[in-house]
Amino acid sequence: MADQTVWAIVVAAGSGARFGAAKQYAELGGVSVLARSVSVARAVCGGVVAVVPSEDASAPVAGADHVVAGGASRSASVRAGLAVVRADVAVIVVHDAARPLASASLWQSAIDAVRGGADAALCGVPVTDTVKRVEGSRVVATVSREGLVAVQTPQAFRAAALRAAHASGGDATDDGALVEAAGGRVVIVEGSPTNVKITHPHDLVVARALLEAGS
Repeated sequence: MADQTVWAIVVAAGSGARFGAAKQYAELGGVSVLARSVSVARAVCGGVVAVVPSEDASAPVAGADHVVAGGASRSASVRAGLAVVRADVAVIVVHDAARPLASASLWQSAIDAVRGGADAALCGVPVTDTVKRVEGSRVVATVSREGLVAVQTPQAFRAAALRAAHASGGDATDDGALVEAAGGRVVIVEGSPTNVKITHPHDLVVARALLEAGS
């Protein structure tokens, strides 16, 4: 049985401008991208909040306890989800619906790290590409890859730390950055190269191939 002291906020409020449509409703393995992400959250967490575009907030999402309208930014959407998470919840996991192949074991690794004392646990994979810093089109520096990781979701948080980090109303591309800025202890747990993020149409093609291959 899923741990009732752990809740998930599955963020799916984007318009899908780069994808060309609302990618959270794209079909993946017979269900929508959003449904697949919520299904994994449901298996691990005692409660699930789905954050969707405002025009869809009145429609139920299978597996979600609450469906709420997102805000003008990702952080605002997370705060909309936080508003309906029970006050007695100990751990909150924030996940982008656009990563529908995140496994239950990945979720559990992040949760376990928070249970072990971290304020936040972010899934991450080592950066393997050479990284350049540019100004316009001109390369101004080559950045060492040593110690660099690319961060994924799910990201687990001590509930009080996540709420406190969002209390200022700040914005960031991920919630770990807000907890880090607030002085919280943020750790990395091993992510997965198959935990792809669907941003462009070709990412959905890759996700379908990985799903078919059993990844």
